[in-house]
Amino acid sequence: MTSRELKEFLDEKADYYNHPRFVETDPIQIPHRFDKKEDIEIAAFLTAIIAWGNRKSIIHNAERMMDLMGNSPFDFVMNHSERDLKDLSGFVHRTFNGVDLQYFVKALHHIYSYHQGLENVFNKHVQDEFLYTAIHEFKKVFFELPHPQRTEKHISDPLNSSAAKRINMFLRWMVRNDHTRVDFGIWKTIKPGQLSCPLDVHTGNVARKLGLIHRTQNDLKTLIQLDTRLRLLDPSDPVKYDFALFGLGVFEKF
Repeated sequence: MTSRELKEFLDEKADYYNHPRFVETDPIQIPHRFDKKEDIEIAAFLTAIIAWGNRKSIIHNAERMMDLMGNSPFDFVMNHSERDLKDLSGFVHRTFNGVDLQYFVKALHHIYSYHQGLENVFNKHVQDEFLYTAIHEFKKVFFELPHPQRTEKHISDPLNSSAAKRINMFLRWMVRNDHTRVDFGIWKTIKPGQLSCPLDVHTGNVARKLGLIHRTQNDLKTLIQLDTRLRLLDPSDPVKYDFALFGLGVFEKF
């Protein structure tokens, strides 16, 4: 395909998959159950953190997290007791377990109490047109409290060469704001043009077949390559093409 044909093809696929029906089968359905900004943020963040593996399992376990938090995640984060934390001990999603979830609740309480919330932490550390440094600094803030070393693996760091797929997906959910209302667009301090595509097996494989990237690893260098190409297609909203790449890979077996 020519560059123009590629853009037309991806625009068409992005429009098709960036639709409310997408929510019905995607983990983003979990934060869509809430109305309050802080509830949406916390539900989205915790759901994104466990978003690897089978999507039905992700949704099921994200639902379980919300149930354990009384389906009021912000209230739980801000007002939990030690007994409440103990009730989280049996949670497991792949390698993310109750010990990790307990710390995540404590860290979120710390962020909302002393750092003015998740949006402020990310926005405070935006340094350029990309958010790689902001994610790196967010991880440092998130692990300010004493914590099990094993828990750090659940937040990836782009400055350690990770594509940070789950954090970038969370940021897409929070920042993008268009007419479809699949993504929430409740964060106004970060621009959609600064977002990175959530790079995983599906988006990576499709992007390679389309010639958008050439490296075989799904790491930061490949993410930079993909981000650069997608920003040429749409500088103001490059990660709308996440819908196209993901949809082509998962639903069309492209």
